Amino acid sequence: MNIVHINTSNKGSGGAIAAHRLHQGLITKGMNSRLLVGKADATNDEISILPSANKLEKLAFQLSWRSGLNFLNVINTFDIPNHPWVQEADVLNFHNLHGGYFNYLAIQKLTTHKPVIWTLHDMWSFTGHCVYSFDCDRWKKGCGRCPYPDTYPAVHRDSTVLEWKLKEWVYSRSDMVIVTLSQWLTKQAQASILNQFPIYHIPNGIDTDTYHPLDKALCRKALGIPEYKKVVMFGAQNLADSRKGGDLLLDALRTLPESLKTDIMLLTIGTVNPGMEKALDMEMMHLGYVESDRLKTMAYSAADVFVFPTRADNLPLVLQESMACGTPMVSFDIGGVPDLVRPGVTGYLARPEDAKDLGHGLTQLLDDQSLRAQMSQSCREISVNEYSLEQQAQHYIQLYKTHCSSWLTDKLVETVIPT
Repeated sequence: MNIVHINTSNKGSGGAIAAHRLHQGLITKGMNSRLLVGKADATNDEISILPSANKLEKLAFQLSWRSGLNFLNVINTFDIPNHPWVQEADVLNFHNLHGGYFNYLAIQKLTTHKPVIWTLHDMWSFTGHCVYSFDCDRWKKGCGRCPYPDTYPAVHRDSTVLEWKLKEWVYSRSDMVIVTLSQWLTKQAQASILNQFPIYHIPNGIDTDTYHPLDKALCRKALGIPEYKKVVMFGAQNLADSRKGGDLLLDALRTLPESLKTDIMLLTIGTVNPGMEKALDMEMMHLGYVESDRLKTMAYSAADVFVFPTRADNLPLVLQESMACGTPMVSFDIGGVPDLVRPGVTGYLARPEDAKDLGHGLTQLLDDQSLRAQMSQSCREISVNEYSLEQQAQHYIQLYKTHCSSWLTDKLVETVIPT
């Protein structure tokens, strides 16, 4: 089969990494998989960049921005059906369509030309503008009076009612299958304007041969971490992102017993947050933004606990990576996090926004080596049994075949009996 994935980029964000991993898993299974992206670090036979904004789009951007309607200026999206890869494709797999490279009004045209699977990495597809709505559920009934206009992708004015209605209008004229990554997002999608489409739950997969437990002492020696330290690891694409909760982590670390603080080192990966090290009263090692799977695997293996103080997330890749490396986790009971952080099994789930409870979870795991060892084993077993890349690719292949068959049958009926 020829599969073309459409996504913001081929690397960097969680959605980009997840889509690229699926792409690689499909190739391993013998599929002809390609990536069409808004931006890429390099192009080859598998990765191509969609046409960039022309002069008309640049002029239209100001109008689109001022009206509070993001991405409607991207006219080039309507030419995607003419791309050679798309013409050859048996199925299109959408991923993140936000990011300034894609106009969602073109979804109808694309689903008319090819069978489409849309993998949801966040909530944007059914909200009036945001990727995460936090405590707001106005997306269920049409948005408006948005409490978070500045959250990504920010809007210049509150036109969330209109964007929501435009999405509803486009979807009513489209034919797609929706894939969600977590049980939480499955329920959200079922309560949204996407509920007119079939919705399947297929979690992201991870290469458990690449991400696996390494010798802790050797990893610490290689990274320059003292063997006697208790290592708490935190990772995110941008450590300064409020949604990832770096401020909550600092509050949680301050609640730890003084005797424990002196034994702890905080190990971080991601774009640096200068304020974190200044506000921290304990030893810290920052590895920066890490692309190397090997280096990330070493960091997870060197850590005793991985902490993820997120305010909103779907199925965080860093938690999947931590699980595969056998590192227990402490996080908040938010979004899709409970799919991975299972209380007493793979880690500790704290009450949302409760830094003190997060600190309690850290203390519990750091003080109990036997509990960590037990959780480490469970992490690895669950990762291999439930989240392998091979399983994910196989589920997608079956879904591609089923939807292609159904889509072609519908087209044949439309040809014989015009609507």
